[in-house]
Amino acid sequence: MPSDLQSFTSPTLFSKLESFELRAHGIVEGFMHGLHRSPFVGFSVEFNSHREYVPGDDLRHVNWKLYARQKRLYVKEYDAETNMNLYLMLDISGSMTCANTGISKLDYSKSLAAALAHLALKQHDAVGITLFADEVVAHLPPKAKTHQLEDILRTIQNSKPRPVSDSSRSLQQCAELARHRGICVVISDLFDDLPSLLTAIELMRFRNHEVIVFHVLDRWERDLPLEGNIQFQDLESAGSLTTYADGVREKYVQAVTEWREQLDTEFRNRSVERVELVTDEPLDKALLDYLVKRAASY
Repeated sequence: MPSDLQSFTSPTLFSKLESFELRAHGIVEGFMHGLHRSPFVGFSVEFNSHREYVPGDDLRHVNWKLYARQKRLYVKEYDAETNMNLYLMLDISGSMTCANTGISKLDYSKSLAAALAHLALKQHDAVGITLFADEVVAHLPPKAKTHQLEDILRTIQNSKPRPVSDSSRSLQQCAELARHRGICVVISDLFDDLPSLLTAIELMRFRNHEVIVFHVLDRWERDLPLEGNIQFQDLESAGSLTTYADGVREKYVQAVTEWREQLDTEFRNRSVERVELVTDEPLDKALLDYLVKRAASY
């Protein structure tokens, strides 16, 4: 993988994911998920490319005709029609650039998206990514091909944060692009009008997708652990407000808590998971804790 794409990847986290699976609850495209089919047996495949043979490759996929011409071993690679499609939907609006604890919500979310893409591809599932803000900014359809992770990382890298968000509009566009049933993973701070946000989520559920929302927050946004005069700055409108932290903390935290509880209630009523992540918590611990909890629910 090119070095310029490695900023979103963690070899340590990737290695820890080797013993985990991300399986859909229920039925996906007519198959009981969790019973992953072999990547090349029992379902159709489409030839994609060749690569040079390395020890351990299945000899059934060696192109012997090519060997006869070039006297070198090459292996056929395929795009597989897999049991699951994973749709990553990443918020790149201005509010995601908040970085009070050393890492922005956006960079944290990019690393999360990369880890989930790696997890899906290692189990031979198809994964794609859609970047959204006020509208869909970029879209890469799900594939299970060898270089899909690199393509996903490049899509992320080439994007620039958009100044404003419109989750209702953009997530409805995301839902329209998720054409086959699977898992829709929304990665966002959810800073938008709740009824409009729920309309988009309901469209995904209506299309029989499982929906997981990774709700990414900055600790300062959630708990306001500050003292003295502070300045709130809207990263999307450039507006600001200066106030005294000790005087507003109690009501501020109460309002944020009520908002998070309302999200939980509304999502639960729609059979949607909300997974809260805070950027000062190491991503490897947060993601692995979630995967262990999810595995226990089967």
